[in-house]
Amino acid sequence: MDAIARLNQSTARAWIAEGRSMAVATLVETVGSAPLDPGAMMLVDADGVVEGSVTGGCVEGALVGEAQEVLAGAQPRIRTYGISDDEAAGVGLMCGGTVSVFVERLDDEAAEALGRVMAAAVEDVPAAIATLLDGDGAGRRMTIVGDEVRGGFEHTELLDRTVAREMRGMLEQGVTDLRRYGQDGAAMGSDLRVHIQSFAEAPQMVIFGAIDFSVAAAKLARELGYSVTIVDARSAFVEAPRFSSVAEVVVDWPDRHLEQRALGPRDVVLVFTHDPKFDEPALTAALASGAGYVGALGSRRTQRQRVERLRAAGVSDAEIERIAAPCGLDIGARTPAETAVSVLGEVIAMQNARSAERLTESEGSIHNARQPVG
Repeated sequence: MDAIARLNQSTARAWIAEGRSMAVATLVETVGSAPLDPGAMMLVDADGVVEGSVTGGCVEGALVGEAQEVLAGAQPRIRTYGISDDEAAGVGLMCGGTVSVFVERLDDEAAEALGRVMAAAVEDVPAAIATLLDGDGAGRRMTIVGDEVRGGFEHTELLDRTVAREMRGMLEQGVTDLRRYGQDGAAMGSDLRVHIQSFAEAPQMVIFGAIDFSVAAAKLARELGYSVTIVDARSAFVEAPRFSSVAEVVVDWPDRHLEQRALGPRDVVLVFTHDPKFDEPALTAALASGAGYVGALGSRRTQRQRVERLRAAGVSDAEIERIAAPCGLDIGARTPAETAVSVLGEVIAMQNARSAERLTESEGSIHNARQPVG
C-alpha cells in the first residue's frame, strides 16, 4: 500500500472503532485515464466530515451528496462519471476517462468485515474483500484473511464459490478489480457485479550496500508500499541508525541472504555495493531468485567490466540482459534523492510496461491498470 492508501485505511479503521455512522464511496472501476486505482476510498460521516479521495478531487463534491443520501436511508448505488457526461463535466471530471464509484452506508456487518481485512493488511497478512454491487444484496461482503473465508452474498451457492476462487487468484497477484457474473453465479455472465479488493503482502525490495543512496531509495520505496531490507556484510556500515530508521537491516553476504528469501515478480533487488566481491554474488543470486526487477548502480564502464566478470562466472547473456544497469531513468540524477527518484521511476515504468518518455511527447492513456510484473 502507498502512503495515501495507508492513511485512508487508517482513518477507516479509526472511524469503525469509534462506531461512527458513515458512508463509504469506493472506486470500483476505471476505463481509460483515471488519477487513482480501483479500491481508493472516500469516507463521509454523519456530521459531514470527509476523508480520503477516489479521483484526486474530480468528483468528490458530487459524491458527498450521494453519501449523505445513503446515510439518510437511501439504497446503496453505483455512480459513473465520464468526460462525455454532462453530470461528470459539471463536477469537474476532466481526466479523459470514466470512473464507477459504489456508495453505501457502512452497517455493522460491513464495518466488521472491512475492519477485519484492514487489520490483517496492517499486519501484512494477505487478505481480500469482495462486495456485491447489484441486486437486493448490494453491499453484502465476503472476506478472505489468510486461509479463512467468511461471509457470503446470500444469492446462490455457486456465486459464493466462484467469487471465493477468483479472490484467491487475485490475491496471489495483488490485483484489485471488478468482476461480472451471471444471475446464477456462473463466471460467464454480466448480470451481477462484484468488486474484489486485494490486500496482498507488500512487495519486497532488497538493497545490497549500506550507502546514502540506499537510504534515499528505501525512504521512497516505503512510500510506494515496499517492505525494504538493506543488506551488507560489513556490520560497522549497516548498523548505523540512518539505515535502521528506514528499513530492516541485515548483516550477511548477498548470495547467502537471497538463498533464504522467496522473491517473486512484484519484488525488486538493487545492488548498490560498488565492490565486485559483493556485486557479482548479489547479481547472480538475484537473477536466480525470481525477482521481477534486478538493478545495479555504477557507470557504463563499471557495467562493462561487471558483464565480463559475470560471463566468466557462467552467467548467460540472456540473464545478463535482465539486469538494469546502470539502473534508473536518464534524468541527470546526481544526489542520493535524485538517484532514488530515477531508480524507482524505472521500477514503476517497468511494472506498468511503460516507456517512461515525457508525457508531453507521448500519446495514449496516461494511466493504465497496474499488472503484476512478470
